[in-house]
Amino acid sequence: MDDIQVRLHIDRGAFRLDVDLTLPGRGITALFGPSGSGKTTCLRAIAGLEHVNDGYVAVGGAVWQDEARRIFVPTHRRSLGYVFQEASLFAHLSVRANLEFGMKRVPRSERRFEPDEVARLLGIWELLERRPDRLSGGERQRVAIARALLASPRLLLMDEPLAALDLRRRQEILPYLERMHDALSIPIIYVSHAPDEVARLADHLVLLDGGRVVASGPLSETLARADLPPSFADDAGVVLDTVLEGHEADALSRLRFDGGVLYVGQRREAIGTHLRCRIHARDVSLALQRPGGTSIVNLLPARVTACAATDTPGHVLVQLRMGSSPLLARITERSRRELDIVPGRELWVQIKGVALLG
Repeated sequence: MDDIQVRLHIDRGAFRLDVDLTLPGRGITALFGPSGSGKTTCLRAIAGLEHVNDGYVAVGGAVWQDEARRIFVPTHRRSLGYVFQEASLFAHLSVRANLEFGMKRVPRSERRFEPDEVARLLGIWELLERRPDRLSGGERQRVAIARALLASPRLLLMDEPLAALDLRRRQEILPYLERMHDALSIPIIYVSHAPDEVARLADHLVLLDGGRVVASGPLSETLARADLPPSFADDAGVVLDTVLEGHEADALSRLRFDGGVLYVGQRREAIGTHLRCRIHARDVSLALQRPGGTSIVNLLPARVTACAATDTPGHVLVQLRMGSSPLLARITERSRRELDIVPGRELWVQIKGVALLG
């Protein structure tokens, strides 16, 4: 059994947490939600930094907490790595010595990663002899991630690891996180309040609101739900996995997905490269016939699967399918009524914006 099971129940009067999750044992699971929704509390409870009186945590069959059986494994005996917002490196040690500290308690026979391997993966090979005060914020955080990996954990926890970085440093570190995701089999639980960060990195998504799980599942399907609470309405949209199929003469590239073709500004990646893109619900409009005389190049047939009210009076979310791929459109109730948009209706979608992630 490779999955991660987490059941946590906390009642502190003003703050309540009620979580019952089974998460995949591979890839990145993102915990996403507004401030105070319980994301960091979940992470700390999984790590054993917070003792939940009514809790159960098991990772790959290893039980770390089971209050019913009075089991509570302390943090230092849980096979995990934890990356905080601040890198918290040892200032008096070089990068190399910081990394060696991470693997100090791991017997050589049990080491899953070696320093050279991790240093190359995270692009810190040339930084090994430097002290932390000679590193940028992004470099320090990459060293902190490498140190956590060298503890050979069965689970890596990341609590808003990019929150303390400016936009430039965040953009610098994201490709390394993607590379780590592709190269390593270790499961990661990643807390973030940044929608684009989650859309770019996550495979599985858990949405938290008011201490409760309001949705959990594969990223694309969970984002495409039309019944999410109002607190998630502003970020409504979908993430599509596409393949770079070719290039057009007019500086456009074709992305193939299970539902058709999207055209975006010309890409430099090799043909066949997998690219992830995000489409916001607000960037999708609907038409009963294929539009003509329009500047919008992404026109695709779709079928309505659901409609739901939003937190904005007079607006609705329309859930659609393009082939087997999901899509959301945010339109006015008046448009929905006049076009008679109901589940099962076949129509055309006009996609005004496609954001490539990475």
